Amino acid sequence: MVNFLIRKYVSDYEKTEDPTVRSKIGRLSGIVGIFFNILLFALKFAIGTVVHSVSIQADAINNLTDSGSSFLEIISFHFAQKPADEEHPFGHQRTETIASFLVAIMLGYLGLKMMEESAVKILHPGTIDFRMTSVVILLFSVAVKLYMYFYNRSLARRYSSSLLQATAADSISDVIGTSAVLISTVISPLIHFNLDGYMGAVSSIIILYGAYQLLKEVVDSLLGKAPDPEMVKELKQRIIDHKMILGVHDLIIHDYGPGQIFASAHVEVDADANILKIHDEIDNIERQIHNAMNIELVLHMDPIKVNDPETDLYKDRLAAAIKEIGAPWSFHDFRIINGPTHTNLVFDLVIPFDEPRTKKEIIHTLRQHIDADHPIYLVITLDHPMS
Repeated sequence: MVNFLIRKYVSDYEKTEDPTVRSKIGRLSGIVGIFFNILLFALKFAIGTVVHSVSIQADAINNLTDSGSSFLEIISFHFAQKPADEEHPFGHQRTETIASFLVAIMLGYLGLKMMEESAVKILHPGTIDFRMTSVVILLFSVAVKLYMYFYNRSLARRYSSSLLQATAADSISDVIGTSAVLISTVISPLIHFNLDGYMGAVSSIIILYGAYQLLKEVVDSLLGKAPDPEMVKELKQRIIDHKMILGVHDLIIHDYGPGQIFASAHVEVDADANILKIHDEIDNIERQIHNAMNIELVLHMDPIKVNDPETDLYKDRLAAAIKEIGAPWSFHDFRIINGPTHTNLVFDLVIPFDEPRTKKEIIHTLRQHIDADHPIYLVITLDHPMS
């Protein structure tokens, strides 16, 4: 049904990063979500009241909350499509991420509330009137929520939307919760023991875990998580494929949402090459990356000596020393400065975030392993991998 509606009402649905298209997709998903959730709320709350089941009533309230989340989804996609302005030069796509955060909070609150109600039901169990109507409604609810999970997950993957992924996670939590209620409704009369509160507690734990997972993913995104390794690999390869580029380092990627990825990197070039030709080549690379990957790239050129025997000698010795030490280090921006009494080896050393050695210890270790014909000083700038 959803795919039919998309093809009918979203003409350019294949443009997955177009803000207008994404807004239409989000609005359509939200409207369908509101319809289904209000329908399920009405059915389950009515039958829950009739059979005196707190877990069915709680499940109904959950569906009502979900309809509010669907409305939030519509509003969020509307604001996310707004173009960049003076106050938000990187666009408004992170509105989706903020909305995902709110959905996670609402999901967590729901889990806590259900846990509280379940505890009361465990301490003061009542009787549940078994009716086949309640079983049919709960089975219908599971089927609907499974359908909502699959179409939201499909749309989330197609349009790289954290908000649609959050909606899908909410739907699968509902499937688990409603299934627990269904089991309680069927089994309790058979064993003459009210499982309502216990199954409600199980449902609340599952919902709380889902909320935690979703919240963690959203917070990681807001804090700035490491970029996709495959994207980093492709980006570096596209840069290094140009013959004037000798190396790439200090790649930093900022993701402000689909279609709003900004990156910067340092590229090593021959110090003796024509600077105007290098500048032109860098402009070409930035433009090609934008066209191929939709990334706004800014490159900074680092001139290095090429085919200089002394530079190559110490560079090889430094590489050999790192290999001998066995540390997961790499270096770039290597150059030497000769003096009357010693030689300075100047370079940036990339070390892991959890590197146990201090800078002083690193320098001492390297000096012990580098073969030198006369005194050397190591002038090191420590870096961490940003991509």
